[in-house]
Amino acid sequence: MPDHTSFISYFFQLFPAFAQNAHLLGRMLLSGEPVGVHQLEPVTTSLVVVALVVCTGLTIGTMFRHVPSAVEPETRLSVRTFFEVFITYFYGLVKDVMGDEKARKYFPVIGTSALVIFFSNALGLIPGFLPPTSNLNVTLGCALFVYIFFNYYGFKENGFGYIKHLFGPWLGPLGIPINVLIFLVEFLSVFVIRPATLAIRLMINMAVDHLVVGTFLGLFALLVPLPSMVLGVIVIAVQTLVFCLLSSVYIKLATEHEEH
Repeated sequence: MPDHTSFISYFFQLFPAFAQNAHLLGRMLLSGEPVGVHQLEPVTTSLVVVALVVCTGLTIGTMFRHVPSAVEPETRLSVRTFFEVFITYFYGLVKDVMGDEKARKYFPVIGTSALVIFFSNALGLIPGFLPPTSNLNVTLGCALFVYIFFNYYGFKENGFGYIKHLFGPWLGPLGIPINVLIFLVEFLSVFVIRPATLAIRLMINMAVDHLVVGTFLGLFALLVPLPSMVLGVIVIAVQTLVFCLLSSVYIKLATEHEEH
């Protein structure tokens, strides 16, 4: 294969007309530069991951529906047992944060995010592929999805009280400046810092992890990079856990009913 950064970029090079007209898709939101192949690569890879998760989910769902309840769980590792352990663990995580009632309501979003982020992270372990979560465009999209979700349900559950609680407890007329200061801090935290930290933390960790693993793979023989690849697997799992844990906390804080 020619010297390209990944299989996806090589695929784009096979279609020069597409690469030359990528700018017709618009401009980048932050920089204002026309969209190019390098910006489309992580987005395309993430769409491949989403398609893989959807197809796998449909397949596993069919397998679960055809498994009798009296059958003992499998003792060997298979696709079905992997998803059983994966979903059970993350549901337990969400349940510990939100409680059982809210976990049942909001887990589809957290569980789907966990699957997409986990497999996006894991894609970087395959030679020739870049993890889409090492690109800010993708992680910012994930963070904005969670941001819109918890703010929507915050307003839905509490109405105007969702904004009112940002002022903190009422301190009386003399405490109005303090309430305004609390509002400014909470406003920045909810509407700026939370989505930014979700996106930047995941992107930086996955970019550095992929760089380290790729460097070891390029410098040493086949078996020598195994410790770094084991570390990469740990980073993949931990970053998925951190993203879902923070998302669960944000949803819980947003949907808590104001105490009168």
